Amino acid sequence: MSDEQITYSAGDLSQAPDLRLLHYNDVYHVDASSSEPVGGIARFQTLMNHYRDHESYKGQPNLVTLFSGDAFNPSLESSVTKGSHMVPILNNIGTDVACVGNHDLDFGIRQFRHLAGQCNFPWLLANVLDPALGEDVPLGNVKKYVILESSNGVKIGVFGLVEREWLDTINSLPPNLIYKSAHKTAEEIVPQLREQGAQIIICVSHQREPNDNKVAESVPTGLIDIILGGHDHFYGHSIINGVHVLRSGTDFKQLSYIEARQSKEKGGKWDFHIVRRDVVSSIPEDPEAKEVVEQLTSALKAKLDKPVGHTLAPLDARFETVRLKESNIGNFVCDLMCSHYGADCCIVAAGTVRGDQIYPPGTIRLRDIMNCFPFEDPCVVLKAPGHAIISALENSVSTYPALEGRFPQVSNIQFTFNPSLPPGERIANPTANVKIGGEYIVLDKHYKLATRDYMARGKDGFDSLLMKSEGGELDEIVSTENGILISMLLRQYFISLKTLGQWSKWGRGMDRHWKGVHKKLHKHQPVVEPQPKAPLVAETPNAVDGPSDGMLKPRPPPVQRTTSTRSATDAKFIDDSDDEEHTQEPDEVLDEVRMQKKQMHIMRQVVNKWRRLAGVSQPQSCDNIREGEFQVDWTRAIAPRVEGRIRIVGTA
Repeated sequence: MSDEQITYSAGDLSQAPDLRLLHYNDVYHVDASSSEPVGGIARFQTLMNHYRDHESYKGQPNLVTLFSGDAFNPSLESSVTKGSHMVPILNNIGTDVACVGNHDLDFGIRQFRHLAGQCNFPWLLANVLDPALGEDVPLGNVKKYVILESSNGVKIGVFGLVEREWLDTINSLPPNLIYKSAHKTAEEIVPQLREQGAQIIICVSHQREPNDNKVAESVPTGLIDIILGGHDHFYGHSIINGVHVLRSGTDFKQLSYIEARQSKEKGGKWDFHIVRRDVVSSIPEDPEAKEVVEQLTSALKAKLDKPVGHTLAPLDARFETVRLKESNIGNFVCDLMCSHYGADCCIVAAGTVRGDQIYPPGTIRLRDIMNCFPFEDPCVVLKAPGHAIISALENSVSTYPALEGRFPQVSNIQFTFNPSLPPGERIANPTANVKIGGEYIVLDKHYKLATRDYMARGKDGFDSLLMKSEGGELDEIVSTENGILISMLLRQYFISLKTLGQWSKWGRGMDRHWKGVHKKLHKHQPVVEPQPKAPLVAETPNAVDGPSDGMLKPRPPPVQRTTSTRSATDAKFIDDSDDEEHTQEPDEVLDEVRMQKKQMHIMRQVVNKWRRLAGVSQPQSCDNIREGEFQVDWTRAIAPRVEGRIRIVGTA
């Protein structure tokens, strides 16, 4: 193809290659983006088909395709499917072997094993062992290595490696895991591969480029021929200690086509011709892959209308609330981020919350979450000194009372500001007006700060939060590649509250993690236990005090005004693809959703007409919940509240 970019070339290109390889890594979004290279699986598949089947490669060895991990999360699609939509995509690409990526385990080990079992290729991980599975057995019961045989008989030894930091990015791992040094593991495994006839040694890895480089530097010369890396989201190539180190971009936007030739003159050493391909809009879309994407999109639309949770408090996401003062939905999301990542505090710009409406008490649907939190930059955790946090807060309130997206929503932070003071000086005497965890902030003390990647890249004036990978000063505890989307975080949280239709592949690791999150989160943001036979009482969402265990308890009911029938109706719609074997077909779900919407529309029209004729005023959507007003039996219900975290004195 005319637009190929040669990354590296050695050997006699006039001779047919002894091996043809294709490498890709870190793929998330199946749809094309709006900027070049646009990516998208449909155009990516076109390139795959070209390198596999084009007439120019006739008579040459069949293509061997290697993947370096991260496919099952994060994306909008995976927030619904828990990664299952990627299985046919990886299979259709023709993947021959893959390394386990950290995001492939975001839904727990059981779900990963479920998905891996449906793949037509093995997953590899050699240096993280799980003693619970037996002696010397890798995490997830995957393989340490495999020997692939090319169509011309060349035996390819492939093994998988990850970095130690990889473990710190996953919240639902089994206990007592054993991590083995990457380069020492390579020195143990490669001789075994050679003994079994491997003629070329390939390491597929999911670790940062410096750690791949360290492996190349540390192993004896000639031990490994090429390292095909992942985890980083850029294209790069180098040669270290005679070892090629290659990573092939991200998100179906790039790939590497590699021809390998064994040189007799160089004592059997392998020469590589490496081509980079960008997936640009001029590449035609593969019809079959395009149809797969359209089917996935159709199924996604159906699932977006399914309930995922229930709220007993109105969730105020209006711009005039979240961009001017503390809001209960802002508190809830920030507290959730803090609890999930074990952070000391959290700051999120109010522009993160895009709903611009009040979500009334009742059912929360997946569509509500995606509309309110649509951004696809992940949560990150930074090691931030107190003075950097103060600077971030000053930036947040610098344009008040303008409805700017930089206004803060916070967790475990209390501060006071005066909008009549000059921008940058509105938090007067900050060491006496800013608290973290109930204690006054210390300027040179480092705190674990949860925030968005957008802010950690210095956007919207948050220069003080700029992370090192973007040229700043703050160390990343959870980096961009390791964080998950806020929408996914909310999705998993609501699954963890379920009392019916529990996800069958949740697993003990996920259960243990989310119980810990509940313990922390529900001290500030209480939930209501379902009581099908007794109406429930929710505290006013503006109350600061509450029960110490975070649970709201049922009380003996008075004469009941109305009892919602949503419980019975919603039971049919409880999806989360929790049990794939019992999930309704998309068309069936859409028909039921349309019928329910039509019924609700007619009910509203009738009630509004009655109100008009009877002279009854329209109730406010922010009315507090009263006893017996809502009753659900399939989930615990949330009741977010405000606590006086942001105090405004003076006038603008």
